[in-house]
Amino acid sequence: MNSRISQIVKSGLCTGCGACVALNPAGIKMKWSNDGFLVPNETENYTPHGEERVCPFNPHPEDCVRTENELAAEFQGDLANSLSRIGHFVGTYVGYSKDYRLTSSSGGLATYFSESLLRGGYVDAVVSVHPSGDQEDRFEFAFTTDPEKVVRASETKYFPVTYAEVLQRIRNYEGRVAITGVGCFIKSIRLLQHYDPIFREKIVFTIGIICGGLKSAFFSDYLADKAGSQTGYLSPRFRVKDPSSSANDYSYQCIDERTEDLKKIKMRSVGDMWGSGYFKSLACDVCDDVTTELADVSLGDAWLPEYQNDGKGQNVIVTRSKMADDLIREGIRSGSLAVAPLPLNDFLRSQRGSFNHRHKGLKYRLSILNRQGVKTPPKRYDNQDISWRFKLVQNCRMKTRSQSLKVWREVRNAESFERKMSPLKNRLRILTELYHIDRLPSRIMRKLGLKR
Repeated sequence: MNSRISQIVKSGLCTGCGACVALNPAGIKMKWSNDGFLVPNETENYTPHGEERVCPFNPHPEDCVRTENELAAEFQGDLANSLSRIGHFVGTYVGYSKDYRLTSSSGGLATYFSESLLRGGYVDAVVSVHPSGDQEDRFEFAFTTDPEKVVRASETKYFPVTYAEVLQRIRNYEGRVAITGVGCFIKSIRLLQHYDPIFREKIVFTIGIICGGLKSAFFSDYLADKAGSQTGYLSPRFRVKDPSSSANDYSYQCIDERTEDLKKIKMRSVGDMWGSGYFKSLACDVCDDVTTELADVSLGDAWLPEYQNDGKGQNVIVTRSKMADDLIREGIRSGSLAVAPLPLNDFLRSQRGSFNHRHKGLKYRLSILNRQGVKTPPKRYDNQDISWRFKLVQNCRMKTRSQSLKVWREVRNAESFERKMSPLKNRLRILTELYHIDRLPSRIMRKLGLKR
């Protein structure tokens, strides 16, 4: 079949959110792709239901939902503050939850919000990512109604998940729901709410996770193999902290399926898995929502020198609704949060690398994809020209991303993968160093306090 949804999947711009299934549950089911992503597949019962309307990467959206800007105006338009790179907001903060910090990937604020929303009666259930107990899927979006159980959703999971099944439950649920998600997933929720009033009624709060890129299941498979689990693994954890070290000195761990031994590897020992684009979805190269703009609250890691030395972790926080800001202020008053206001410039500084890649390089990446015949959605940051050095970096990152998936499909072994990827990885490193020559004047000015 050649539906608009199948065309988006073939283009590589599907992130597996599963919102399309909510509009066409009989005609679409989620399946694993050859590249280790969850994507929609049409069933024999498929008939079009306009399901592409709720796809966050729909190349032909209606004008009223053309970009995140139009959706923000609809759902957050009454907020006083607005900044192009941040979106609509009430306040920006930094800090951590005293109760949930140690069991979370960073500062524990996602768990704090989930627990507070349930305990305060704002919602009847929270939908977040939990271990599934399934060897293939590994993780799933699940309902939590007990505040004591929200900790099961702590820690970031760099593994494909989908809303497909849980959205059917939300539709039939007699109660109010909060839901978590990265930027494109939250956008799919807003699109659903725009087109289907049931979801607008049922989903009353969204917790946005600031995302560095969606990873294929190959990412976890590679790390498990690298850690020494070559015959299958269980219970992967992607952000195991070392409280005595720095915030970016975390580990991946899993249980070897055959021996039941704990396997663990420091993430810094495998190199930069994010800047390289290893195992990343192509759609992430088309995303310009750095801060999960459409959520009620956006939460990320405090990647700032003044906080990175704290291995226990801290969050940067953007509140985008009165309810979200009230919960932050209540947490500060009660003493359950060690949170303080964060100047806007400092928040922007915490996400500088992502802004640089996603916004600055977007026009050039879109031009490459368009020449390849990929139909991309309208974007807001598609007007910046970049230096020839940065163009070389962008080209190499895109090639590294696609090759990492291709090579892992072929070898399924960490040592062989690294050997085959080494020439491209080294090339990217050299090109990045050359590009940093362009950035040197700005970096000097920042060090001198002449530029933020």
